[in-house]
Amino acid sequence: MKAVHFGAGNIGRGFVGLILHNAGYEVVFADVDAGVIDALAEAPSYQVHEVGAKAATRTVNHYRALNSRSNEQAVIDEIATAEVVTTAVGANILRFVAPVIAAAIETRPAGMHPLTVMACENALNATDLLESEVSQMLGDRPAGWLAERAVFANTAVDRIVPQAAGAVGLDVTVEDFFEWAIESPPFGDAVPSIPGAHFVDDLAPYIERKLFTVNTGHASVAYHGFVHGAESLAQAVAIPEVLAQVRAVLDETSELLIGKYGFDPAEHAQYVARTLVRFANPELPDTPARVGRQPLRKLGRNERFVSPATQLAAAGGTPAALVRAMGAALRFDLPDDPESVRMREMLRDLNAEEFTTTVTGLEPGTEPYGSVVDVVAAEQAAAR
Repeated sequence: MKAVHFGAGNIGRGFVGLILHNAGYEVVFADVDAGVIDALAEAPSYQVHEVGAKAATRTVNHYRALNSRSNEQAVIDEIATAEVVTTAVGANILRFVAPVIAAAIETRPAGMHPLTVMACENALNATDLLESEVSQMLGDRPAGWLAERAVFANTAVDRIVPQAAGAVGLDVTVEDFFEWAIESPPFGDAVPSIPGAHFVDDLAPYIERKLFTVNTGHASVAYHGFVHGAESLAQAVAIPEVLAQVRAVLDETSELLIGKYGFDPAEHAQYVARTLVRFANPELPDTPARVGRQPLRKLGRNERFVSPATQLAAAGGTPAALVRAMGAALRFDLPDDPESVRMREMLRDLNAEEFTTTVTGLEPGTEPYGSVVDVVAAEQAAAR
């Protein structure tokens, strides 16, 4: 069995690639980063160091690596005979991956089993986005043509893989927890064998539970921790004021998730508690500066703060802590992050109402538009 994976970074090597390797797939890594690809091509193996209560070291070998920029045709040829294609490149990069996948689908031998395509990104229904891009690349086709040749399945992925400091080679340090949920209905009776992943009938609860607990909580730790001068996430969680704010955020997202999906309150409380323990893992060298990068994206309408805040408000709740976390995000001032720089410029050049609508997508008359305008105005006043 063969799997082609786009994205040979830490998440690709330390999470998706590792699970596919453990499932018995020959993994072909594809990336535009020549340094990483060349290093992978030259090395017979790399190690994944899992840290935490169940610490272990895993070895990944019997893989190959291709530069998808300089050797695109080779990547197309590999996909044409693969069982699985996965991505961990960022949702905004999927449009650049789509043409290669589309070209490979066109060249797959007639009668070959459908190609499984799964985008493993921190975004809602990222595989749907990838399928749309692939379909556009293929142009007009008879009804059912693409469905006969490829199965596109959404996934929810969860593993903290921090950016290591300095040049550390191919080895990756990750937490000892992971979850990879994959929707099963697109496969019918032909669900692929990927031990370590689990297939579910309805992926939406898993996606939003992960995004609104792990991603929302992670960003809340980062932004409140940044404001308090924390140098690591573990240090941030140890600050009582930060922990109190993060707990309040997760109380609000818990209220939303339990009400929307019927999660058992006790089991969900355990999930939240485990997530906070993960954030506090001192063996994960992560920082508020790294996790908080790209604040404009993270303040977007369908992202980790605004989406749960609007849903909670629509259900009759009050997303006060989520709005406070957004206020902390406005104070994220990192000169080497282009989005942080741009955010500071927008705070200077736009009024509070314009900034709120432009960045968050919230409109007057909707909740929590007014509360967000207030925190934007407060940040603008403090910066003067």
